[in-house]
Amino acid sequence: MSWLTAEQALDLLGTKSQTLYANVSRGRIRAKADPADTRRSLYFAEDVKRLAARHSGRRKTEAVAAEAIQWGDPVLPSALSTVSNGRLFYRGRDAAMLAENAALEDVALLLWDMKRPLRFEQSEARQRPPSLNAAFSGLAARIANDLPSLGRSLPALQNEAESVLSAVAEALAPGAWNQPLHQRLAAAWNRPDAGDVIRRSLVLLADHELNASTFTARITASAGATLSAATLSGLSTLTGPLHGGAWQSVRSLIARAAAIGVDEAVRSYLAEGRPLPAFGHQLYPDADIRGEALLGCFTLPPLFARVRDVGEQLVGERVNVDFALTAMTHAYHLPEEAPLIIFALARTVGWLAHAMEQATSGRLIRPRARYVGPPVQ
Repeated sequence: MSWLTAEQALDLLGTKSQTLYANVSRGRIRAKADPADTRRSLYFAEDVKRLAARHSGRRKTEAVAAEAIQWGDPVLPSALSTVSNGRLFYRGRDAAMLAENAALEDVALLLWDMKRPLRFEQSEARQRPPSLNAAFSGLAARIANDLPSLGRSLPALQNEAESVLSAVAEALAPGAWNQPLHQRLAAAWNRPDAGDVIRRSLVLLADHELNASTFTARITASAGATLSAATLSGLSTLTGPLHGGAWQSVRSLIARAAAIGVDEAVRSYLAEGRPLPAFGHQLYPDADIRGEALLGCFTLPPLFARVRDVGEQLVGERVNVDFALTAMTHAYHLPEEAPLIIFALARTVGWLAHAMEQATSGRLIRPRARYVGPPVQ
């Protein structure tokens, strides 16, 4: 048996001596007289370590987790993507480098860890515009009929993920089922010249660690819900103005710049105490690599270029991918809602990857709340 002195026990526990003595009196920590000095006591090491671990866990629950869930460290393990040293990686592969030549289908194979090509469900090519509403209704219609994700093998889930992606693609990129998704989307918008830049943006937006929509999708999958339900959860979260809807704030900034001038527009935002939309990103201290990679493959429209230059000078932050995606939409004369359509189609691949990873872990995501309401009666 291993015994500790009072000093050693207090160091492990991180408490005052009175607390140590109280734990001894309550039987939580066993003690005995020190043979070398009977005026002192020794404390059973395993009891002290067990109590110290319990207290450490309590501190983490109340302090560390509360801070980490807001732009902190990842709160659960994942092998899918990470931001490291200003770069974005998909399963260890540099996303910006992948965007040079890969398509979204290639990223799906990588993130889903599939060993065979994707097989999209055959359907008739429909001449209609991409529709977010159609994606919502299509996913909702599947939920009651699809099987729960829990307890199923990865190959079975991969087959279903293909089917879910096919359904989303039919709504967001209607077209010939045997054509690459970026070409289908470019053709649906009648902008074939935008095919390559759409391809790049789809690759760059496919996944991004535990962002809000992805975390929502994982929570849904952790309960054993269907992959279509997890995807619908992610899609719903994406529509928020602080996530996939950030392009609307960029558009408002550009509209104000066109109306009153770039310098005055940028200064008015700052004078009102409002952050300049799409400048800076908390995961990228220097520059959002996704935005940099996308901006490098087309010419910024003059107004966007001027807003970028003035904004970066006054704010001290580089523009991020939301700015680049909105600028791309303007440069290629895509529909107004194109940023959200592209974002949703790309991120569907990531949501499905995370949902499968979470489902196969068999673990429920269930944080505790730190109660701050009225005293309990």
